[in-house]
Amino acid sequence: MKKYYTRVCNFYYGKKSIRLVNQNKTLPLKGNKKISFDQIEIITRNSKKILNIKDIKKLSILIKKKINDDLKIITKKNKNFSSLNFNKIPNIIGVLNLTPDSFSDGGKFNKKVKGLAQANNLYKAGANIIDIGGESTRPGSKGISNIKEWNRIKDVLKNINKKINLSLDTRKSDIMEKGIMAGVKIINDVSGLSYDKQTIKVLKKYNIPFVIQHSKGTPETMQRNPNYKNVLLDVYDYLEEKIKNVRAIGIKHNNIIIDPGIGFGKNLKHNMNLISNVSIFHSLGYPVLLGLSRKRFIKDLSGENDTKGRLGGTIGSSIFALMQGVQILRTHDVNELTQSIKVFKNLMKY
Repeated sequence: MKKYYTRVCNFYYGKKSIRLVNQNKTLPLKGNKKISFDQIEIITRNSKKILNIKDIKKLSILIKKKINDDLKIITKKNKNFSSLNFNKIPNIIGVLNLTPDSFSDGGKFNKKVKGLAQANNLYKAGANIIDIGGESTRPGSKGISNIKEWNRIKDVLKNINKKINLSLDTRKSDIMEKGIMAGVKIINDVSGLSYDKQTIKVLKKYNIPFVIQHSKGTPETMQRNPNYKNVLLDVYDYLEEKIKNVRAIGIKHNNIIIDPGIGFGKNLKHNMNLISNVSIFHSLGYPVLLGLSRKRFIKDLSGENDTKGRLGGTIGSSIFALMQGVQILRTHDVNELTQSIKVFKNLMKY
């Protein structure tokens, strides 16, 4: 049976969005009148069609039911959790790599004093949550022992300002459990809960919020000629299946975030397809996270204008994601991204 996917598009933002929603000309994304849409793209494995929401009634009964069911999910408000506020877009997760070998900041913060100072800097700059990691998952990186990973992060976890909410970037169940006991509020497993079979048991035991990320292969192998039949729909189906799996083992809460995993087993074409069509993932019903900060696609697109920090490309792609309704952005440069969002939002008032 042919499967249909619903991608909302043609977004409006700010005062104009509120006005259009009140006039019943657009639909609010996740119950937020400040960002709304008036078009959908109906996608199958071999076709695409864009139409205005007012024309949905003209569709066949079967397709119309599917689209309307998706729209109920897309317009339903997400409940807040773990200091994330989905009445505002976007929330910001600050990156704190306590590693010697991460792709852009390895070795900068892997000492206790420097790590704690950077955590405070990210928090003061406006990060809703800080994502701490002790194992690099950059392309080509090799895994490390559980003991080494824990030793890299334990001092910062135990001594960090208690006002700061933390997520933990790890693939390993025992690191997750120790982190949760140390006060971590969200688990961020870049393997999509696939690396360690005990991971789901830990998530269920502690009933903790978590991120489901798409990744193809391991960090060591993921960039060796990745291929898909249709990257957008393949990633969507993967995330949908993962959600079904966690439900099947008894995780009932909705405190779940989905992440299409930019750069994790994708080439430039794959990444561009996912970012430009990212609003398809709203129909899964959960907040969407994008990690765009300093990624390789920025270098690929900017060519001779590439820079070490890739700040311009990070901000440009992040504002694009904001306009597609992405609820969470993960970034190294919290202050600069916050600055750009403040300017953008104020410009949209006029």
